[in-house]
Amino acid sequence: MNRIFLAALAAALLTFQLTSTYAADATSREPYGIALEGFAYPYPVHLLPVVNDGEQLSMAYMDVAAARPNGRTVVLLHGRNFPSSYWAPVIKMLSEAGFRVVVPDQVGFGKSSKPAGELHFDNLARNTIALLDHLKIDKAEIVAHSLGGMLGVRIARAYPDRLAHLLLTAPIGLEDYRFYVPPTPTEKMIETEDKLTADGYRKQLQTNYAIKLPAEAITPFIEARFNTKGSPDYPRWLRAFVSSGQMIYREPVAHEIPLIATPTLFVMGADDHNAPGRPLAPEALRAKMGQNAELAKQLAAKMPNARAEVIPDTGHLVFLEAPERYKELVLSFLGR
Repeated sequence: MNRIFLAALAAALLTFQLTSTYAADATSREPYGIALEGFAYPYPVHLLPVVNDGEQLSMAYMDVAAARPNGRTVVLLHGRNFPSSYWAPVIKMLSEAGFRVVVPDQVGFGKSSKPAGELHFDNLARNTIALLDHLKIDKAEIVAHSLGGMLGVRIARAYPDRLAHLLLTAPIGLEDYRFYVPPTPTEKMIETEDKLTADGYRKQLQTNYAIKLPAEAITPFIEARFNTKGSPDYPRWLRAFVSSGQMIYREPVAHEIPLIATPTLFVMGADDHNAPGRPLAPEALRAKMGQNAELAKQLAAKMPNARAEVIPDTGHLVFLEAPERYKELVLSFLGR
């Protein structure tokens, strides 16, 4: 038995298969709750009661004071596959630059409630504004990533007087995915997502997001999703996650982006061709999807006060993959 164990361990070390290490260890790890109980965040987490479609929910958020306050606040909006804790280096950068930093987990994600009802961008936008009201913040800078970019667009359109700048980091939603992907029943999506393994999810992230990070940097994202499977409330989490995918598909924002008058900066990874739903599109259409850097340039050209910056050799996780260039772009833009 010892010889078998040592051989297996040697093979794992030799091949550096972190996914295998995670899979072997997952059963011995205490499961997280579906509000990520047991998963550490870099700053204290607070809860704001909200009501969406008659349902009593809680919206989690971090509120980080500035090192030397400049009187301004940045709100960070996370992506679909990431808890807001992944903003940690950006929070530190902005705090050191004098900004108060407010970092919510949107309802349906991270440490916030997982609703029984459907997710909608309008509700998420209202929740975010309710959080600003609660914190007595009249106007903020919005820095958004991925799905958060779609939400940022909706906030900019619905509440233009509440934001000073809009910075869209590798946003999705720059095209209307309904033009390429047929509608998929929610139950079918739930079945597909439930069958996904931790190893399959890692490969999915690496492929879809063209991630330029070491494998161990992706592991917390794997854990945040798959260590909830031991929770008895996991089916509720899964339905909320699938609802977020349906929200992306059913509530496009691409047609609204040219109407935004708020100063806007797109920060794109040159290698980021993420396009939700691409595997479900007819093969002949798949190659046309996810031309995100070009789409950002085209949209910026139609807007009254926008530009797009493309960072070479960078994928979807722009602020983690190119932190110094990202810092330069963000602080320059917010300083306008």
